[in-house]
Amino acid sequence: MTAEKFTDATRPKVNRVEVYWHTVTYRTILLYAFAVLILFTAAGYLVFPDTFASMARHLSHALEPKDSGVSSTGVRGARFVNLDGKVQVKKVNSVQWGAADYQMPLEKGDLIQTGPDGVARIAFADGTTYTVQADTLVTVEEIFVPQNKASSVGMHISSGNVDLTTGTWQMPGSTAKVSFQDAVASLHENSHADVRTDPTTKQNQITVAAGTADVKRDGQQVQVAQWQRASFTGSGPITKTDVLAPPGLVQPVNLQPIIVADPKHTSIRFEWQPVGTAAQYELEISDTSMFNRVLADRKTTDTAVEVTGLSAGDYFWTVKAIDVKGASSEPAAASKFSLVDQAREQSMLLEVDHIEFDGKVVEVIGHTEPGSALIIDGEAVADIGPDGKFRHFTQPMTSGAHEIVITGQDRRGGTAVKRVPVVVP
Repeated sequence: MTAEKFTDATRPKVNRVEVYWHTVTYRTILLYAFAVLILFTAAGYLVFPDTFASMARHLSHALEPKDSGVSSTGVRGARFVNLDGKVQVKKVNSVQWGAADYQMPLEKGDLIQTGPDGVARIAFADGTTYTVQADTLVTVEEIFVPQNKASSVGMHISSGNVDLTTGTWQMPGSTAKVSFQDAVASLHENSHADVRTDPTTKQNQITVAAGTADVKRDGQQVQVAQWQRASFTGSGPITKTDVLAPPGLVQPVNLQPIIVADPKHTSIRFEWQPVGTAAQYELEISDTSMFNRVLADRKTTDTAVEVTGLSAGDYFWTVKAIDVKGASSEPAAASKFSLVDQAREQSMLLEVDHIEFDGKVVEVIGHTEPGSALIIDGEAVADIGPDGKFRHFTQPMTSGAHEIVITGQDRRGGTAVKRVPVVVP
């Protein structure tokens, strides 16, 4: 066997190989794919128009953002704005009870239960508030508060007592409801009502303190106006009755600072307006705005009473009217006052610049710190400018010498008292 050898002259000639390519970008691929999809859709719509229209509607509905009325932060939903004492929540997707807190967003179906000392105030995004009183069990029944549509909120009371207040609704057709037993009450805007239900005695009632409410039950509908009560027992019909109106509070006026040398042993006078059909009155003082902790409770036939034993601090007070049958009115809208120890008094800016007379009326002109609250002779000063300048007209005075007392409290808690002698011509 011999090896075959090639010389340069006899070596086989290899033809040159040439490779050609064309660059295609992802964008071009996507454009072609999109064009094919459009052609396929158009052809399908021409052949099966109803089927493709239905598919398009379902796809659009699936892609649009869901407006459940509750955002992840609870801004458009409901949340706790006041909590005191024992308040528990069982979330709709949970089997366990947990302590309520301010960061907890509330959802439809959540259960809320208060203990003997517990009170919770719940605010909805439409301005409606529900105050769940002690020993009460409620369910969040409806939360629908969209941005540009009529809202619908509601709660169900299984047992206990709930106060609810509605504000001014931005969208017509909005509703705020509360259901109890087999009845549903719908409040109008700018209304306030107290709802109570006792499944043991089957006693149920709603009392309207402001505005109106419509109560529906078993085909019966009753409209309840201010200072009226709708009630029913068991399977009986709804009955409507008038109730006592609470007295108007006179003094201390709302936000009034009372500066004394010895708060614990100083008598504080509380006064209110009389109610024609009232046989007696009940005064309550608390250190909480929801009155779940009452520090003083006094019953009297007079329209004023003096209370001692209060330490320095902030307090709330209210009064109920009671008729000869023992039925009581709703509590009057509470007023807040501050009891200040004179030994710990902090000075604030309070100056009287000028006094003018308009007949028997005295105009007081002065300046104080911006954001301060002023009381002149027992009346709150409403005309305080952003720069602290104020002017106030007193009630008409008799001729002769008088002393105008100006009491102030600034945002830091500092207080000041000015006594201005005047002679009314």
